[in-house]
Amino acid sequence: MAVSQKQPVDAEALCPYRLVLEHVTSRWGVLVLIELLERPYRFSELRRAIGRFVGRGVSEKMLTQTLQTLERDGLVHRDAKPVIPPRVDYSLTGLGREAAEQVRALAGWTHDRMGEVEKARQAYDENRRAYDEARDNRSRAS
Repeated sequence: MAVSQKQPVDAEALCPYRLVLEHVTSRWGVLVLIELLERPYRFSELRRAIGRFVGRGVSEKMLTQTLQTLERDGLVHRDAKPVIPPRVDYSLTGLGREAAEQVRALAGWTHDRMGEVEKARQAYDENRRAYDEARDNRSRAS
């Protein structure tokens, strides 16, 4: 009797669009893209700029992974200059600029509409509490 072996799932092959969307809209991907819209950055400059933007820093590991992922997707260009000490600049490609502009528009919309979102959340939470209380009261009465 043969034992079936599960093949590893290749998420990239199954849904490449979703993966790109995840990369672009990830926590650090959004911030990298928006910052790079302004100008090219060296790694440490970009790390500091993102830290000022969110009030806390991104780890070197996470920023490196984010930049590599965005570079692989064709959104970020890495320019390593053969000088001492080494100099590496990061900038957006044309494709990256398009994505960054879309992300910045979404971030702007979020900023502009946050008051409405907070009101909706409060209304939902109040309705949910009332529903839960009514359900608990019915359970106790049974």
